[in-house]
Amino acid sequence: MLTAEFYLFLASVVLISMTGVLMPGPLFAVTIEKAAKRKSAGLLIAVGHGIVEFPLMFLIYYGIEQIVASEILQTVQVTVGIIGGLLMIFMGVQAFRNRNRTIEKYESPKHESLIAGVWTTAANAGFILWWLTIGTTLIITARSFGFLPFVVFAVVHWLCDFLWYTSISFAIFKSRQFWTARVYQAIVFFCFAVLIGFGVWFFGSALWSVFNTVI
Repeated sequence: MLTAEFYLFLASVVLISMTGVLMPGPLFAVTIEKAAKRKSAGLLIAVGHGIVEFPLMFLIYYGIEQIVASEILQTVQVTVGIIGGLLMIFMGVQAFRNRNRTIEKYESPKHESLIAGVWTTAANAGFILWWLTIGTTLIITARSFGFLPFVVFAVVHWLCDFLWYTSISFAIFKSRQFWTARVYQAIVFFCFAVLIGFGVWFFGSALWSVFNTVI
């Protein structure tokens, strides 16, 4: 049975989750890019995000004692940073290469947005580390209420992503008729800059961590 104390915890989950969702990042940039071509892009990206996020939440739930170990955190940080950083750089380059595909000439297929949600989430070192720090703290609290409350917590957290990215996608798609070619190019460049910037940061941070460990 869900208690009043749990509902208070759930309210804090919504607030904490929204602070992360509202922060511009790789997933937000990809949503803007895809939403210009498909109204449901945000919905599909959120589903792709959930495909990665739900298993991760359950993994943490069942292996908290091992996952919070500092040596595992460092290993995850380096691995995700290197692989994820390179993948984000690649995605940024691809977005830049496709900058001349106008909205009229190119309509993004459904699977493209779904896959973008999966890969952008999996490659985001910040996302993984958030779950291994702040997210793990929330899961530990949810775990103390029982398994069903934990499931409710997981769904509510994901719904914050779902509602935000779906709303952003819909708003962008509906306003695209007012976009000039220059506006569209500027948006693509913004997506390129965000993905390249985060990619370089994640990759560089991972290499710096390895360098410090060796030294």
